[in-house]
Amino acid sequence: MRQIILDFPRQFRIGIEAAQGVSLKPGVLTRWPENIIICGMGGSGLPGDILVTLRPLDVFSYKSYRLPPQAGNESLIICISYSGDTEETLSSFNTARSRNLPLISITTGGKLGKLSKKYDVPCSLLPPPLIPPRLALGEMTASLVQILVNHHILGPEISEEILKIGASLKTEPRRSGAKVPENQGKKLAEKIFGKIPIIYASRRFREIGWIWKNSLNETAKVLAICNYFPELNHNETVGFWKINEMQIPNEKLYVIILRDPEDSHPRILKQMEIAKDLIEEEGIKVEFIDMKGKTMLEKIFSTVILGFWTAYWLALEYKVDPTPIKAIEELKRRLARA
Repeated sequence: MRQIILDFPRQFRIGIEAAQGVSLKPGVLTRWPENIIICGMGGSGLPGDILVTLRPLDVFSYKSYRLPPQAGNESLIICISYSGDTEETLSSFNTARSRNLPLISITTGGKLGKLSKKYDVPCSLLPPPLIPPRLALGEMTASLVQILVNHHILGPEISEEILKIGASLKTEPRRSGAKVPENQGKKLAEKIFGKIPIIYASRRFREIGWIWKNSLNETAKVLAICNYFPELNHNETVGFWKINEMQIPNEKLYVIILRDPEDSHPRILKQMEIAKDLIEEEGIKVEFIDMKGKTMLEKIFSTVILGFWTAYWLALEYKVDPTPIKAIEELKRRLARA
């Protein structure tokens, strides 16, 4: 697991190369797509969340069976399943194919790879070795972006930016400085050990908060909560008021606020500060994590990697193997028998 995170920056080039030349046949999409629908579950759904965060397009990140009501003849449907065997995504794929909608897939193989080959659906086939889907986010996101570049929906400069990010995010594990992401994650894991982590972010970075939550769930095997500003200040902050032993002790909670101090709306930053004060008045620790990077993509992925490290070291604090996800595997086994 540790080596996979260290190697994460290399994934961007792998994903872009896997998607080179992957595009719809001429005439399948007659004009600029009305919207883009990314179908994927769990770790395989995270690239859609990243694309939603970038917000250059009308994007829906869809996580269920069949297709959302926004899907139509002028939509571009992209189904992502790292394993290729996710039943909800296969349902979306089959629904899109039965309706003859513009369809592309991203996978390492499995049923999705076989169906894509059988029905001549363009497919970005990611190469081995296989890793946990939640940690293959770089490969899948780069592939997704390159597919949109292939269709001239995004400009080629974004592929170049992704490759540059891969270089800028390389970590130096032998350094002992506090600013090295692994060391930051280890210190944060020590703080939240034995507590329920609550992840807050702005609306713009809501999906990045969800990625942190998912990493803590799957890697550290802990419950985590996620919400976003300014909405949470209109409901959830009230929930901290006079928390007592009848619900949960204050010392069992730890709030992490992912903050972009440079580009956030000033009133959002002010709301974050006030919320921190109000929550701390109830005896609950709150910590700001400032997002780092010169571009939006760099801020996104540097924050994501810090979340990976935090979840990894928290798993070790709990003395659990960070890699397997037994509950999800058991769920899939029972679904297969149903």
